[in-house]
Amino acid sequence: MMTKSALLEAIAGTNRGLLATETQKQAILAVIAGLEDFKPTPRLLEATHLLEGDWRLLYTTSKALLNLDRFPFYKLGQIYQCIRVETTSVYNIAEIYGLPSLEALVSVAAKFEPVSDRRVQVKFQRSIIGLQKLVGYKSPAYFIQQIESGQKFTAIDFPINSDQQGWLDITYIDSDLRIGRGNEGSVFVLSKA
Repeated sequence: MMTKSALLEAIAGTNRGLLATETQKQAILAVIAGLEDFKPTPRLLEATHLLEGDWRLLYTTSKALLNLDRFPFYKLGQIYQCIRVETTSVYNIAEIYGLPSLEALVSVAAKFEPVSDRRVQVKFQRSIIGLQKLVGYKSPAYFIQQIESGQKFTAIDFPINSDQQGWLDITYIDSDLRIGRGNEGSVFVLSKA
């Protein structure tokens, strides 16, 4: 049986997947598959108390996320996925660091709808891209409060075409670790923030 500690050891030093070699990626996927088979929570989406909260990305194969590290003079900071079960909302927030006082963030707000015992359909609604100091960014939770209060930001802040959607399978969840697989074949490993 694969363990969480084996997964954490396998992804250590990969900088969320940015530095993972092909050999490491294959080994990580094997450990993930072993954990998914174990599943301590059989009906994953019924465990809303586990799903709720702010999650920090530990590892991904998502090219869209990893490519955020490709901007000149900038480096990818923490990436969060914040889930609010009661409002069926999900917020993806990527912190970007580089030149002093020019720290940025890239955020996407979406709604999710459970469609099976492990899959959610995701409809993207709003994107906010801007400098952290201009949007008053202090933490993911504070930023989400601002979004939910309807605040407009001094940033690139725009609605997303309602046709843009995807799905995510939650394949493993416990009190502090979640694994998901997205519609583009990406894998995500997150820990409770």
